[in-house]
Amino acid sequence: MTVSDEIPTPKSRDVRRRFERAAATFDDADFVHSVTREGLLARLEPVVVTANTVVDLGCATGAATRALARRFRRAHVVSVDISQAMLARARRRRPWFARHSLVQADAAALPFADHSVDVVFSNLMLPWAPDTAAVFDEVARVLRAQGLFAFATLGPDSLDELRSAWRLVDTGAHVLRFPDMHDVGDAAVRAGLRDPVLDVDRLSVSYEEPRQLLRDLTASGARNSLRQRASSFVAPSRFRQMLAGLESSRREGLLVFELELVYGHCWGPGQRAAPGEVRVDANRIGKRRT
Repeated sequence: MTVSDEIPTPKSRDVRRRFERAAATFDDADFVHSVTREGLLARLEPVVVTANTVVDLGCATGAATRALARRFRRAHVVSVDISQAMLARARRRRPWFARHSLVQADAAALPFADHSVDVVFSNLMLPWAPDTAAVFDEVARVLRAQGLFAFATLGPDSLDELRSAWRLVDTGAHVLRFPDMHDVGDAAVRAGLRDPVLDVDRLSVSYEEPRQLLRDLTASGARNSLRQRASSFVAPSRFRQMLAGLESSRREGLLVFELELVYGHCWGPGQRAAPGEVRVDANRIGKRRT
């Protein structure tokens, strides 16, 4: 089986369908989201920003929304997600002590006025955006001049064990390709966002059996929603071959999968870069590896 050299990208309709189905099981399998949510909130603590309107972009079931309402007690917090089922779950845990709204929307087409938002918080939404540049453009459009965009995403080393196992089977599109940290910073600058600061942590996730990984990916909505994926089902023999390939990632009896966690924040909007032009001082992009 062969595919084009086109970089695999998510398909919005399929992403929405995956998360609609996963809404009921998401909280049972959101441990990676929990790690990045806490890491992102910790990075917000020393940041000084006055917020009247805060957007939780890609809110899922609303865990971050409650934390944001506590962090910005005087702000109107808006939960935004592409999935109506996720928003229904988020409604059940809405912060009773805060002004709060729920909005179903695509991150690349936000229904907010220009320069009307003080903080955009986005936890692991960017990997599922078919066009990351369009999301950065929208964030730059809705943010006030001194507004803050804080986000967590995944780096290129994430789930490489799964990607390698599928390569033993075929050359099809099975696993997302995550952008490098510096490419993310460049995209922010091109959109007109200012002073990007990014850093990287790593997370190891262990399982006794490979199917446990797949169950967690399904429960959290993270199964294959790539536009370039094969239209037919994977044959059982090929699937078993892929599972066997995962055994190479076993350490001391456990299957270990690595995730590269990328955290970033930037301010906006500044002067937009011309098409094809990137203006970013590499010395201002922080980098931390553990």
